[in-house]
Amino acid sequence: MQEEPIPFPVRINRYLALKGYATRRGAEALILRGSVMINGRKAVLADKVQEGDTVSMKGVSKPSPSDFQYFVYYKPRGIITHSPQSREKSIADIAGISGVFPIGRLDKESEGLIILTDDGRVTDRLLNPRFEHEKEYEVLVQERIVPGVAARLREGIQDGGEILKAKDVIVKGPYEMNIILTEGKKHQIRRMLGGAKFTVRSLRRVRIMQVRLGGLHPGQARPLHGKARESFLRDIGL
Repeated sequence: MQEEPIPFPVRINRYLALKGYATRRGAEALILRGSVMINGRKAVLADKVQEGDTVSMKGVSKPSPSDFQYFVYYKPRGIITHSPQSREKSIADIAGISGVFPIGRLDKESEGLIILTDDGRVTDRLLNPRFEHEKEYEVLVQERIVPGVAARLREGIQDGGEILKAKDVIVKGPYEMNIILTEGKKHQIRRMLGGAKFTVRSLRRVRIMQVRLGGLHPGQARPLHGKARESFLRDIGL
C-alpha cells in the first residue's frame, strides 16, 4: 500500500486522516478523547504536526483496509451534497447508508455520481488536482452548440480571475455535450459555459476515473467490491 506524502506542517486531524486512522471528523473525536499524542503530550484540535514530530495513538489501532466501505451513489437533483440549510435535504438524509460521507460535491441543481466512503484517506487522493483524476459530465444546454465551442472550452474560459479549462469536450448533439475535467473548481462547468454564453438545462456526472454511474437511478447506490474496488483503490494509490 502506497502511503500519501504528508504536506508538513499539517493539521493533526488531516494528518490522522491521511494516515488512515479515521476521517477528519473521526480524528477530532479521538483528539478530544485524549487518544492522540504529539511528542509525548496530548494533542489539541488546533495542533499542527511538523516534519520530525512523533505522533502516537493511545488505545487506537489503525483500521484494516478491508474494514472500509465504498459506494457509488446517484445524487438526485435538488439534494445538497452535505450541510443542508433550512428545509434542504442532504445525501446523508436520504441515502440510507450509515457511517459514510461524500467525497467532493455536486451542487444542488446537478445530479449524478458521488463516491461515498468511511475511508478518510480517499479525500485528498481523489480531489487534489495534482493527481489529475478525470471526471466526466453529461450536459444539456439551452442554446445550439456551434463549431468551435469545444476548442474554446479546452483552451480555457476566464472567470473570476481564474482560467477554467476542460480536458476534453465531446459534442453529442445540437444541445448536448460531455465535458471531462481534471481540475474540479467550484461550479466549474456552469461558470465555463456561462462564460461561453450557454445556459445549462441539466448537468449529470457519469464517471469518476474508471468508476461509472452505470444503470443507477437517482437515490440508488451500489457497493464497490471485487475487481471494481481493487481498481478504484489502485487508481488512487491505495
